[in-house]
Amino acid sequence: MIDVERIRRDFPILGREVYGKPLVYLDNAATTQKPQCVIDAISEAYCNENANVHRGIHFLSQQATDMMESARDKVRQFIGAGSTEEIIFTRGTTESINLLASSFAQAFLREGDEVLISGMEHHSNIVPWQIQAQRYGFRIRIIPVTDLGELDMDAFKALLNPKTKLVSITHVSNVLGTVNPVLEIISQAHSHGIPVAVDGAQSVPHIKVNVQELGADFYAFSGHKIYGPTGIGVLYGRKGLLEKMPPYQGGGEMIKKVTFEKTTYNELPYKFEAGTPDYIGSIALAIALDYVQGIGMDAIAGYENELCKYAIDRLNDIPGMRIIGNASDRSAVISFLVGDIHPSDMGTLLDRLGIAVRTGHHCAEPLMDRYGILGTVRASFSFYNTKAEVDALVAGIERVRLMF
Repeated sequence: MIDVERIRRDFPILGREVYGKPLVYLDNAATTQKPQCVIDAISEAYCNENANVHRGIHFLSQQATDMMESARDKVRQFIGAGSTEEIIFTRGTTESINLLASSFAQAFLREGDEVLISGMEHHSNIVPWQIQAQRYGFRIRIIPVTDLGELDMDAFKALLNPKTKLVSITHVSNVLGTVNPVLEIISQAHSHGIPVAVDGAQSVPHIKVNVQELGADFYAFSGHKIYGPTGIGVLYGRKGLLEKMPPYQGGGEMIKKVTFEKTTYNELPYKFEAGTPDYIGSIALAIALDYVQGIGMDAIAGYENELCKYAIDRLNDIPGMRIIGNASDRSAVISFLVGDIHPSDMGTLLDRLGIAVRTGHHCAEPLMDRYGILGTVRASFSFYNTKAEVDALVAGIERVRLMF
């Protein structure tokens, strides 16, 4: 059982006001707020353990290195990876997928090959593949989305063929809240010998993830969406595949030896971590993972699902309400439109009431095109949100609706 009021006291920003109104923060799919322990960890590391990692023989450097590598192992445990060699620190999900697309394409993709993505992907899982497709001549094929906001699994199975070299799919839609059946997707793809990459930006903060149980070959997520700092993220990759992939960037840390004639690359995971890493960010990310594990991922999922269902029931009572997507399995994201009110107008007026929501296409323009809309209002929830805040959202929407 989650003690929401106690948890809220861990997040300093939740006590502030906006325009003289108590802050109701419902933009968690964009970024989550940070508990005091994460804020303190960043300050503590800069005050007491700050030194560049891996290459120093002095005490502070070795201490910072140990803390960063301990954080890597914390990530490994959190997502159930088999080895720290499979945990690559990046700046976030976007960089993780760019790294994957660049290195995987260079190693494995050629003209005539195919990569499958879905019609509900974030731009971060579309554009990197388009860039590499222009370079290598492979084809991107799209798994269609049904009216309910679910993947057409029959169409997916029909798309799998000998030309398919990778499936790259979101675990949870950042617009629809749909939880995709990634276990089935991975099983189907693997039966054809096809590896699968999973965008976990919207799943890792809300549901328990074990990459080995899923069978994922790659899995990406961002620290700032799971109560950690910005600028830190993770790419998990199966060791056997990572070993065959070339580095993404060149420079310090990713080398063993450099001469003007030849460079020998470092071992995993450092082969993919050129330059000074965000070691402070990785240390604080580990604290954030400890924090959510202290609450319990099953407890988080249960509470957020209950809150989401309550919100959907309340929102559906509003005249003119249109919730986009009605998947049978969904996470804590609701995108909606109300009558003919423009999403930006709704978001701007809710903001004046202290209610923070996201408006626009949510970096998923092809999905907007699928539903014939330009954008939506999106409310996204965390375990620190309450039913009272849902009630405030509903009252705010009603107030805006009456204005129009």
